[in-house]
Amino acid sequence: MTDSGRAEAPTAPGNFNLPNLITVVRILLAPVFFWLLLADSGADGVLRWIAAALFILAIATDGVDGAIARRKGLVTDLGKILDPIADKLLTSGALVCLSILGELWWWVTIVIVVREVGITVWRMVELSRGNVVPAGRGGKLKTIAQAVAISFALAPTWTVVGDWVFWLNWVLMGIALVLTVWSGLDYLWAAHRLRRRAGQQS
Repeated sequence: MTDSGRAEAPTAPGNFNLPNLITVVRILLAPVFFWLLLADSGADGVLRWIAAALFILAIATDGVDGAIARRKGLVTDLGKILDPIADKLLTSGALVCLSILGELWWWVTIVIVVREVGITVWRMVELSRGNVVPAGRGGKLKTIAQAVAISFALAPTWTVVGDWVFWLNWVLMGIALVLTVWSGLDYLWAAHRLRRRAGQQS
């Protein structure tokens, strides 16, 4: 309380905090991951395993930084911008690398990357206007499906369990693709509702 008896406004958290630091580390790990994956042309060797492990570790922290920020009251506008950038950089970059290596059809990569970049840019524009567009249930399922599908595609498990795992990898990637398109359409519907609401208020 101040001397006048009024409660002081809560101080906004600074940008230099643990959740944002974790997010920045994820962004910095992305080029290292790309190099490891492409360095030996995707051969099923040590570098491929390290690249897969690095991706899994980096993508796993996607929920960690957000959980810490919410629990500790460290949610910042910078974090809201950097977090989706780190997520999309890792997933989209991994898909592009897999296509470069000839392990994933380019049209699958293009559909997913265009959806990811487009929706992320739209959400940032809405955030700049003061409209927070939360991730829906479809978006969360999509993120999990992408992380699982890409992790399986990256790890050369076929060298251990046999070529049948390729079928599992394609099924997982198919699920991720369907959820990506579906959640993208859901966001477009949300955009339509926002525009209609804005028109009614004007």
